[in-house]
Amino acid sequence: MKLGADLQAFEARIGHHFAKPDLLIEAVTHASMSTPTRSDNQRLEFLGDRVLGLVMAEALLAADTGAPEGTLAPRFNALVRKETCADVARDIGLGDVLRLGRSEMMSGGRRKQALLGDAVEAVIAAVYLDAGFDAARAMIVRLWAERITGVEDDARDAKTALQEWAQARGLAPPVYVETARSGPDHAPVFTISAQLEGGAEAQATAGSKREAQQSAAKALLAQLEQDT
Repeated sequence: MKLGADLQAFEARIGHHFAKPDLLIEAVTHASMSTPTRSDNQRLEFLGDRVLGLVMAEALLAADTGAPEGTLAPRFNALVRKETCADVARDIGLGDVLRLGRSEMMSGGRRKQALLGDAVEAVIAAVYLDAGFDAARAMIVRLWAERITGVEDDARDAKTALQEWAQARGLAPPVYVETARSGPDHAPVFTISAQLEGGAEAQATAGSKREAQQSAAKALLAQLEQDT
């Protein structure tokens, strides 16, 4: 099967030409487009998540040969979490080539963090199945290069860091309250308040509750650091 111009351009962006083009088509096909004769990318996403994890673990060990497990683990989590995968997907224009059903397209699916994160893992699996582990590793290391070298020592996600901050001071875990919701039903925007016992709080707005919670937690952590 010959790929269209959009997918050929995508091949160039990721640096891999598919010997089996059907794998790439499957990788960019969302469940909203699946039919009895058309596979979606969910099974590939499952495999790609594992390939990404192995490559990241290997890369982190090579990048810092003296780092203990306690340092490597948060770095690893930062590099493989869905938010990071979605950022990589945006870097390579993956959203532009996704095959989405009408309802998913109308709801802004090409910009959804979870959808983009899953799709980039599916692309990783497609490369792995098309050309083997070395090809998949080379692509991952290239796409994640700056993130691997720049990952912070304390790379916990903001919600985890805020919860640990509260626990260390004998406080109840933070709570996340939806204070506002706007936009149409197919593309809602959420405002979330991260709140701590004692009254400290910060708000953030995003296109998903998860993203708004993370941003609110990050804002509250920054506020707490200024206050100390």
